[in-house]
Amino acid sequence: MSKRIVIAVGGNALIKDKEHQTEKDQYFQVKKTCEALLPLFSKNLEIVITHGNGPQVGFIMQRSELGFNQLKLHRVPLDTADAETQGAIGFYLQQSLDNIITKKKLNKKAVTVVTQVLVDKNDPAFNNPTKPIGSFYTKAQAKTLYKKYGWAVEEDAGRGWRRVVASPKPIDVIEKDIVQELIKNNTIVIACGGGGIPVVEERGKLKGVEAVIDKDFASALLANQIKADTLVIATAVDNVYINFGKPDQKKLEKINIQELKKYIEQNHFAKGSMLPKIQAVINFLENGGKEAIITSPNKLASALEGKSGTRITN
Repeated sequence: MSKRIVIAVGGNALIKDKEHQTEKDQYFQVKKTCEALLPLFSKNLEIVITHGNGPQVGFIMQRSELGFNQLKLHRVPLDTADAETQGAIGFYLQQSLDNIITKKKLNKKAVTVVTQVLVDKNDPAFNNPTKPIGSFYTKAQAKTLYKKYGWAVEEDAGRGWRRVVASPKPIDVIEKDIVQELIKNNTIVIACGGGGIPVVEERGKLKGVEAVIDKDFASALLANQIKADTLVIATAVDNVYINFGKPDQKKLEKINIQELKKYIEQNHFAKGSMLPKIQAVINFLENGGKEAIITSPNKLASALEGKSGTRITN
């Protein structure tokens, strides 16, 4: 029987140079990430790939502001920017995966599903933006952007200052049934890009809203809705750590959600970095998931074999 997994790849793993990236740079980095997935394709796995878009959507919004201020072009709505990154990154992933699959003569195909994700229009997040997007700035640069564009800005896990936007909780993945049907037919599905395009329901109709959904929460929701066995979050580190960056840092290898909750209470995980990943994993496991893994893209295959990464169970 096939094992169904959802692999959530961070937006920073799909970009080569956060400050001066080009489409060519991004395609090259996506290709590297896809090559790291190759060992999984020959296994008896049903695979769904989700991905972040924080850096990429941030660049689109920067270009939008420049175009508006210098050329009087219209501003790009944030939901449209979400859709643009979903299509562009999905294209890079899909083409890279298909090229690898063709070269290895594997009986699979890859497809991107432009995915909408339902949120509550009364979610308090709309009045309290917290989701970091785009480039890192100094405190002085961030204050200038706040004054010039009205952006909400916040210090991000000691790495610098970034723009923050509303990040409502995902309620439902609109295209979940389509994803389910595709994976039944030996298809690697790319879905919920950037957490999905946030939509609300008004009078029985869907409408896009200005927000960015956390891709790990959306990935956990999709994984539960399609009854995935395993949620894998691929990030910048091989393992989760407590006391990260300190002399007494400790690698976590096998852990349960009760222990994770204890470490959350002790503030071991940074709000704009590891914390949402941990919270997403807990959501997945408490809603029917069997196991979750957090590791780097290069360690995915060995992590699924139990040889690396941080494995979390109930």
